[in-house]
Amino acid sequence: MNYQEFLQIVMYEDNHLLVVNKPSGMLVQGDQTGDTPISEHAKEYIAKKYNKQGKVFCGTPHRIDRPVSGTLVLARTSKALERVSKLFHDGKVDKTYWAITEKRPPKTEDTITHWLKKDPNKNLTHAHMSDKKGGLKSTLSYRLVRALGDRNLIEVKPLTGRPHQIRVQLARIGCPIIGDVKYGFPKPTKDGSIALHARSISFEHPVKKEPFNVVSPIPKAFVWSFFEDVI
Repeated sequence: MNYQEFLQIVMYEDNHLLVVNKPSGMLVQGDQTGDTPISEHAKEYIAKKYNKQGKVFCGTPHRIDRPVSGTLVLARTSKALERVSKLFHDGKVDKTYWAITEKRPPKTEDTITHWLKKDPNKNLTHAHMSDKKGGLKSTLSYRLVRALGDRNLIEVKPLTGRPHQIRVQLARIGCPIIGDVKYGFPKPTKDGSIALHARSISFEHPVKKEPFNVVSPIPKAFVWSFFEDVI
């Protein structure tokens, strides 16, 4: 991703924060694949834009899964990283996701709780109906925004932050996200993305101490075009 391409995904920027609309398929932090994560692209962008010499700081106070698109907050200073990380840890960040499923959820809106247990060897999370099998208590609320044939746009607000939480909890109620073969959808999308988008994020700015909110446009992928009039 070059400078101009990165510039197109920047949603907000100041001396403390850099918020981007992460494309599906891009890593947030490096892993065993060796692919360049968005945090490194961000450092290159900052270095070029501000003509910074030497090492550039860019921290990641939270993550979103590689096949998921949407709002990602990066920290430009260690102080911002520490403070925003604490906001996430303390549950003081309001996150809204949009998902598209083929199957309609059992209720128009609901709050659901499961106990999630991750298998680190398979990078797969299992959702249980009780705590008898262990796992972390995980809760989200959802509402059906629009249903068009076999395309259902669902707004999701995770009330806890667990690995793959939205993906596995929607699958557990019979609504795997389109393209998410890891959690039960029968086939992948052409570009390998899943129809899950981090739509918006809100919290108190870590330095300015004022309300902060960013909303990211949905991807241009075909599956999202069904709901262009809702956006």
